[in-house]
Amino acid sequence: MPTYTCTAASGLLDAQRKGAIARAVTLAHCEITGAPTHFAQVIFTDVAEGDHFVGGAPLAHDHVFLHGRIRAGRSAGIRETLIRRLAADVAAAAGINAFSVWVYLLELPAEAMIEFGHVLPESGAEPAWSESLPADDWARMREIGSLLGPDRESR
Repeated sequence: MPTYTCTAASGLLDAQRKGAIARAVTLAHCEITGAPTHFAQVIFTDVAEGDHFVGGAPLAHDHVFLHGRIRAGRSAGIRETLIRRLAADVAAAAGINAFSVWVYLLELPAEAMIEFGHVLPESGAEPAWSESLPADDWARMREIGSLLGPDRESR
């Protein structure tokens, strides 16, 4: 369901930091929204020197940009809690100051998204949606990965 793209200057984030950021983003999203961990995706994009500009000048500082595409329907309070947690956790995982982490959330209507072959449910309707899925599909979805283990996954 949530897809986060993490963009940084090439070489700023090594494999260890990328893994730490992916875990931090997944945990923050899951713990704050209640979404199962196996839905969270984090995609990294490295930007070559001279390919990122701010204010018309090449970006000359260590910044990380996190763009999240999530389902609409959560309160303003939950969204603020999520972006603040994401900024703090990404900064810690990247080993940079929180000043250098920019977070953007884009909300999409559930009916405009399909994953694992199924149109997504509205926020809050996940239990009924999960129950309606074929058992084989549910099992395959969970095989993809679950950071928090089966006790945190609903069905």
